[in-house]
Parts: sequence; structure tokens; C-alpha cells
Amino acid sequence: MNKIFLIMLLFVPIAIIGNYAGLSPILTFFLSALAVIPLAKYIGEATDELAIRTGPALGGLLNATFGNATELIIGLIAIRSGLLEVVKASITGSIIGNLLLVLGTAMIAGGSRNKIQSFNKTAALASASTLLLAVIALVIPAIFVQTGATNAHLIEELSVFVSIFLVIAYMAGLLFSLRTHKHLYVEEVGEYEARWSKTRSLTVLIVATAFVGWVSEILVGSIEPLVEVLGWTQLFIGVIFVAIIGNAAEHTSAIVMALKNKMDLALQISIGSATQIAMFVAPILVFSSLFLGKPMSLIFNTFELVAIVLSVFITNLIVEDGESNWLEGLQLLMAYAIMAVAFFFH
Repeated sequence: MNKIFLIMLLFVPIAIIGNYAGLSPILTFFLSALAVIPLAKYIGEATDELAIRTGPALGGLLNATFGNATELIIGLIAIRSGLLEVVKASITGSIIGNLLLVLGTAMIAGGSRNKIQSFNKTAALASASTLLLAVIALVIPAIFVQTGATNAHLIEELSVFVSIFLVIAYMAGLLFSLRTHKHLYVEEVGEYEARWSKTRSLTVLIVATAFVGWVSEILVGSIEPLVEVLGWTQLFIGVIFVAIIGNAAEHTSAIVMALKNKMDLALQISIGSATQIAMFVAPILVFSSLFLGKPMSLIFNTFELVAIVLSVFITNLIVEDGESNWLEGLQLLMAYAIMAVAFFFH
């Protein structure tokens, strides 16, 4: 798997050169998308290596900051370009993608080798209840608007307050998992020694983040021409493509953990990433949009909200017994496929 990601790094110079050579927006979009995937993987790996060396408290903060750095960078560039709907769609896509596509594939992979895979029920339900809180935070602003509130300033203020509460809740979740109830999360993880030096980890993190920023500029710049050429909506591009690009590395990690019969880790990767997107990345993007002069609210359209609510609902049902199998994984994948097709035609 590492060799595949190393080979995929070739797409980074190809995408950059292709952009300056004036390639078509379709080629530019897909080349830059392929280039982001290995860079996101190395950002995550460097962050993990640094987290091992800095201890659980600072390591948790590092993971919170850089765990979804790719989605954050793409989101910031898209906000600056005025593509607010793409940003919201990518948030939606990241949540449903992690819960349905990533977790579903991991359960199928793990279930192909083990009839039943067990995981810590208490930790899984704690993560699931946190996701329900995120759903409340995303649904309330939409209901606020649909029940008659049209004042843009009020909507902006509500989004800021909700974002503040989400960040507080997310930090409390970190305290829960890293301090007060860490025994629920370290049972299977054990003690891992860092494979990289601190200098190497920092260098990889800085270089990969810089290139993600560069390639993301190209990716975002090709979205509007792509919409005109292929007729795809910004909603579909954000929910499916932009979300998958940022989650591809996590997807492979969850599958590998499930194949090793470490479903606790697979759940932490998938559900944890979805939680981080909803409760940390989305609020940070809201705050950043104010500084960029292009305020983004937390008002998602009804179709996006229903997709998020149903994704959280079916995930909660599947993890509540503390066991998983390949059929439950297939059910999650089918739910994702149904939503993906619906987003394409929407």
C-alpha cells in the first residue's frame, strides 16, 4: 500500500505542469484530485508520528488540527473562490462518506476473514452520541430559516454561536478519550514506537501541507469549468469527489485495521473522522469565512441534511450491539450508493 501511495506522488508534478500547460478542466480536475490523495496520506502519517512523540494530550490536539488538514485547506481555498456550496457539500460528503463508504468497506473487508468482529460498545456509542449532537447542530439552523427567519445577520450570528458550541463539545470529547476515559480507546491500540524522527515528521508535514495547498488551488480552480463542460452540479462534485479525495487515505487505513481484526481502530478512524469534520472542521471554516470576507453559514439544504441524519441513524443502529459482519458493511455501502446516485441526479 505504501508503494502505491509513493507512485501516486508522481501525479503532483504532473498536475502542476498540466495546469500551466493549459490542459482541459476535466483532466486538470482529476489529475489534481489524484495528486491530493497521497499528500493527504503523508500529512496523516506525519501527524501520527508526531502525536506518538508528543504524548496523548498534545498528540490529540495535533490530530484535531491536522487530522483533516486536506479538507480544511480545500475548504478555505473554495471559500476564498466564493464556492460556498462546494464547501458545504464537501462537509456533507465527508460525513456520509466516512460513516457509510469507509466504515462499510472496512466491515466487508474484516467480515471476509471473520464471521463476527467485536469492538468496544461503550466507546462506539459515545462516538455515536457525539455524532447525534453534530446532527442537532446542523439541523437547527436549517429549521430556524425554514420557520421564517430570513435576516442574513441573524443567520450568520446563529452559525457562529453553533460553531462555538461544537468546538467546545469536540474539545470535551478529546478530554473524554485522552484523559478521563482513555481506557476505552487504548485497549487495542497499545504502545507504538515512532518510526520517523521528529525532524522527518515535521519536514514531511510541512512539505505535504504546502503541496496540498498548491494542488488544491488547481483543483478548486477547475471546478467551475468542469461544471460547465460536464454539466455536473457543485453539490455532486462536493459531496462525492471532493469528499472522497480527502478521505481516501483514511479509507485504506480503516480497511487495513479491519483486515487485522482491529475493529476498534477501524471505527475510530471512520466515525472519528466524521465527528471531526462536523464538530471541528465545519466550525473552523465558518470562523475563517468571516475573516476572508465571505461569510459561510451552517445552513445546509434539506437533501444534504436528510442524507446526514440517515447516515448517522443507520451507523448508530449497526454499532449499538458492539459487533459487526460483512452484511452490515454491505448495507452501509448500499446506503451510500443510493445517496450518491441521488446526489448525481439532484
